Amino acid sequence: MTLLIIIIILAFAFDFINGFHDAANSIATIVSTKVLTPLQAVLWAAFFNFMAYLIFELHVADSIAKIVRTDAISLEVIFAGLCAAIIWNLLTWWLGIPSSSSHTLVGGFAGAAVAHAGFAVVNSAPIIKIIAFIFLAPVLGMVISYFLSVILLHLSKNGHPNKLDKQFKGFQLISSALFSLGHGGNDAQKVMGIIAAALMVFYKGVDPSVVPHWAQIQLVGGKIHHIPIWVSLGCYTAIAAGTLSGGWRIVKTMGSKITKITPFEGVAAETAGALLLFGTEKFGIPVSTTHTITGAIMGVGLTKRISAVRWGITRSLLWAWVLTIPVSGALAALFYWILKLAHFAM
Repeated sequence: MTLLIIIIILAFAFDFINGFHDAANSIATIVSTKVLTPLQAVLWAAFFNFMAYLIFELHVADSIAKIVRTDAISLEVIFAGLCAAIIWNLLTWWLGIPSSSSHTLVGGFAGAAVAHAGFAVVNSAPIIKIIAFIFLAPVLGMVISYFLSVILLHLSKNGHPNKLDKQFKGFQLISSALFSLGHGGNDAQKVMGIIAAALMVFYKGVDPSVVPHWAQIQLVGGKIHHIPIWVSLGCYTAIAAGTLSGGWRIVKTMGSKITKITPFEGVAAETAGALLLFGTEKFGIPVSTTHTITGAIMGVGLTKRISAVRWGITRSLLWAWVLTIPVSGALAALFYWILKLAHFAM
């Protein structure tokens, strides 16, 4: 029971870190366009991160819980995966690299599981979808935001520039709220899936009738239908609290280094990102909010000219994205082997 409690605490800690690591995704454009101050922006984003609790079903949580076979792993596997994910997240935050918290968690979970029981323990279907969306999420975000920008440009071509700027500053409050909802619904659920997996592992082989109410995971048709309310509330609260603490290093990268953002472009990028997050959540695809909004920012930059996007920055981001899963997996495997050696030494 002690290790289960430690895992739950670490999971909430990861969600908190995810909040301030990915705060930039929700607020970078609205801060860079000066629609809100940094403090106002994090309060706004944190509120809608939490409100996602009332909107989304558990599709993403179910996908994350099924990355590996819970009947073939141990709590030590989940512990090692979380430790690796937390370290990689803190390192990339410190360096100001907007890497994916989602892929960090997936890589850590899968890497520790492989170290424990080999590649057969990993369910290939969800992993393939997640890896595919490393590339698809930014591309789709870019395409959606590009065409959305073109449509908005056409609709507002006869408007007065100053009036339009004020209108789009108002619209950006809505678009950033929608993106924050998508961020909360997608990212908080990933940790919910990890805690669900830990509970299923801990009570593996136990008669469901004797599992305490606070630990019951309800499955319908093989999919997670219900998670204890303390798990859901804890995860949404942790990610909202993390967002409140900010993530100014990554805000600078996301808000100014990729391309210069105006209120009009902020609306297009955030709306495109929100549409993609809502759509992928519906199908249970755990995508990276970092990849999504980065692609969307690139898309609005392309409406001006190709050179408006600072491709040197995006290339360095791409390397971080590609390396996140394997590096997190290797770190988690190392943690697991250290735990195993320590156990044998005792």
